[in-house]
Amino acid sequence: MKTRLLQRSILGALPLALCAFYCLTPTPARAQQWAKQILDKSPRHQQWVKIPEGKRTLDAFIVYPEVSEKAPVIVLIHEIFGLSDWARSMADDLAAHGYIVIAPDLLSGTGANGGGSDSYPDQDARVKAVSMLDPNQVMADLNAAADYGKKLPAANGKLYVVGFCWGGGKSFQFATVRHDLTAAFVFYGPQPQNIAAITAPVYGFYAGNDARITSTVPATTAAMQAAGKKYYPVVYKGAGHGFMRAGEDPSNTNPDNVSARKEGMARLLAVLKKLS
Repeated sequence: MKTRLLQRSILGALPLALCAFYCLTPTPARAQQWAKQILDKSPRHQQWVKIPEGKRTLDAFIVYPEVSEKAPVIVLIHEIFGLSDWARSMADDLAAHGYIVIAPDLLSGTGANGGGSDSYPDQDARVKAVSMLDPNQVMADLNAAADYGKKLPAANGKLYVVGFCWGGGKSFQFATVRHDLTAAFVFYGPQPQNIAAITAPVYGFYAGNDARITSTVPATTAAMQAAGKKYYPVVYKGAGHGFMRAGEDPSNTNPDNVSARKEGMARLLAVLKKLS
C-alpha cells in the first residue's frame, strides 16, 4: 500500500484532550489472548520495575534486546486503553530489533488498592481514567521513565519516544519538554500546543480512513515548518485509526490495516536504524 506525505495546510488542530475520543474502536484492546501469547513466547528478558516519581511510584514494563553491545532506549507510550497486553507485546517487538524498551503504566497508583491498568474492572473504566490524567503528571512520569532507562547499564545514551493513539499525542507533547530525544514517533496523535519548544525530529504515522485526526496533519505540517522544526508525516491509505494494533489482531477485517501495520513498522525500524 502506497504512502503519501501531506504538505498543504488547513486551519485548526484537535486538542490533545480530544484524542481520547478518537482512540475508541469497536474491538476491545485489553486482555487480548493473541497479544499475551506473543509475550509468553518471547525469548527476551521482560521485567516490571518500580520507578520513584515525586511522592508516587511508577510501574513500568521493560524488555531487553538480546545483543552484545549497549543499546538505545525507547520510551513507549500506551493507548488510551492503559498498558495493555498489546502495548507490552509492541514493546517486545521493538526490543527484538535491538532496543531497550520501557513502557510505563501511566495509570500507576490510580486504580483499586493503588493498582494500575490491570486493577480497573473494564475497558470503559480504563478509558475514563486515562482521559482524566493530569497532563503535567503524565510528562513527569515519562521523564522519570526516560531518566531510568538512560541510566541502565545496558543503555548507550540514545533516547527515543514512540506513542500510539492517546500516547501518540503524548509522544508529540513529550518532544516539547524532553530535549535529549534523538527522535519522537507519533502514531495517529494530534500536535501539542508549544511546538516551538521541540528540538527533535518528529515522525508521524497516520491512517487514511481517520479524518478526525489525519485532516489536522496539514495544519501541523505548516505550523512545524513555520517554527523551523523537522516533521515527517506519512498517511497509509485505507487504514483505520489504531492500525498498528488492528493490523495484527486476528479479528481484523480490513486488509489495509495489515498493510499499514507492516509498512509503518518497517518505516519506524528504518528510521531508528538510521538515527542509531
